[in-house]
Amino acid sequence: MENIENKKKKILEDIHKAHKNSNFSSLPYPRLVAVSKKQEEKKIVEAIKSGQKCFGENRVQEAELRWQKRIEIFRDIELRLIGPLQTNKVKQALNLFDIIETIDREKLAKEIANNFNNQSKTRSFYIQINTGSEIQKSGIETSDADSFIKYCIKDLKLPIIGLMCIPPQNEEPAMHFALLKKIAHRNGLIELSMGMSNDFEEAIKFGATSVRIGSLFFGPRPI
Repeated sequence: MENIENKKKKILEDIHKAHKNSNFSSLPYPRLVAVSKKQEEKKIVEAIKSGQKCFGENRVQEAELRWQKRIEIFRDIELRLIGPLQTNKVKQALNLFDIIETIDREKLAKEIANNFNNQSKTRSFYIQINTGSEIQKSGIETSDADSFIKYCIKDLKLPIIGLMCIPPQNEEPAMHFALLKKIAHRNGLIELSMGMSNDFEEAIKFGATSVRIGSLFFGPRPI
């Protein structure tokens, strides 16, 4: 069985190759976010030993149990929340994550703004855009994106640095990545969290600055 260190090496090679062949080759390499949700502890240990610094989690409570003690030992680990955030978990999230990628509605943005301060561990945020207008999926509709971004930055004074999306499974991801890039560009946002295990190379072609990779990095999650 291929170990995590070798998997990571291969992924980074693929990221660098895709980046080199993109129109964004003069910019820094996209960041590899290892999606550690529901993974076995031994795999997390192996990932840290491999030198992986950036991890993505979907749920606040699970992340707290896994990372609270670890981030006190490994000070250079960056934790990102990449799953939906409930308003009653905002305070916990702001004390745990370096970056929250999933601001997806006004009520949540307000709650974050009410609790965000100089003592918060979180330093910046992304807004999640529902590029496919999927009813079952979180995110701001593309038609509301510009006004919501402006609201979060100008009115709520939140440090919004980028956008995030999850394309529909049954559609070509390229058009969704292109759309997210377009929205970010016209709003002066640089960071783009897009692309997962099955489409990260395509996302890099459209300017992804970070890619969220789980199964390709850790292997399949336990059922």
